[in-house]
Amino acid sequence: MPNTTQIIIRRANCDDYDAIADVMFNAVREGHSEYTEEQRQAWVPERRSGTDWIARLDSQEIMIAVNANQVVGFMSLAAKGYIDFAYIRPSAQGTGLFRRLYESIETLSLQNGLTRLWVHASLMAQPAFSAMGFAITQKQVVQIGEESFERFEMEKLFDHEKPHR
Repeated sequence: MPNTTQIIIRRANCDDYDAIADVMFNAVREGHSEYTEEQRQAWVPERRSGTDWIARLDSQEIMIAVNANQVVGFMSLAAKGYIDFAYIRPSAQGTGLFRRLYESIETLSLQNGLTRLWVHASLMAQPAFSAMGFAITQKQVVQIGEESFERFEMEKLFDHEKPHR
């Protein structure tokens, strides 16, 4: 288990894209999962790469967690407050890293004046997003290839006014 006190959270750049692909592949294919092996293979059949992958990442703000020069997690903010990616290497899961990455995304979204964040959360990510204050708006079943996946559309609304007490 990594020492989380030595983990740095920073913005990703294009030099990090290969490492981000490794984290995603590692998290989906090797981490704890509520999905079957067949579903995991359909979801991430191979490590992401190529021009479509680069273009998708280039269009987002991505925060990464780095421990001893290894990317151990990442989360991204796409247009209109959509959290597109949220992955943690299995070796770093359960260390509070999800919270640290989410807090950096929330700070960024508030600085950009967003009033809502939303996500399509996997069965594994749903409890973590719930712990960050997200509410389930819809349970969904999506198809990837021959496989069906349950997931949750979730959102968190921000009240930009200070509460009166």
